[in-house]
Amino acid sequence: MITYNEAFDINHTIYRILLLLHSLKFDSVEFERLRIWDFYMAFPYEIGNVRFGVKPEDRTIKKLFPKKINPYRKITNPRKLYSRMQPYQLTAINKLASYGIIANDHDSVGRVKVVDRHKLIEILENIGIELDSRQSNVMKILTTYFYHMDFYGEGGLKARTKLSEYHYDE
Repeated sequence: MITYNEAFDINHTIYRILLLLHSLKFDSVEFERLRIWDFYMAFPYEIGNVRFGVKPEDRTIKKLFPKKINPYRKITNPRKLYSRMQPYQLTAINKLASYGIIANDHDSVGRVKVVDRHKLIEILENIGIELDSRQSNVMKILTTYFYHMDFYGEGGLKARTKLSEYHYDE
């Protein structure tokens, strides 16, 4: 049986990253943060498994993503899946750098910086950026709420998602 998983499709990964970079209010973002965002773009129902705080807006976001999901879309090991997505994400980032959309020094700096926003918008317009309401909500949560959240430490994004190791962060 052949199955399709958008997480392992390089073109879909490029598309998701383009969408994330387009909706970003700032010109740069940490590469690892972008990887986590891409995971949640591919599997939006997994946001329900993120450990949120006790603020009222945290509870509101949590309610948008109920625990009950389609059993055929259930991920038994999100951390392993996130790890398996890394080569596709890195290839997508390198491809966008070769197109001149992002800076070429992302691997040495650890940040992905948009250098040609006009080209990014042009590509997305050619593809078409019709997002349904769920995708739009996920995009807003990732690029606003998750952007302002600390990345490192016990209360950071890495610790709350449990997708990557965070115990040894400074």
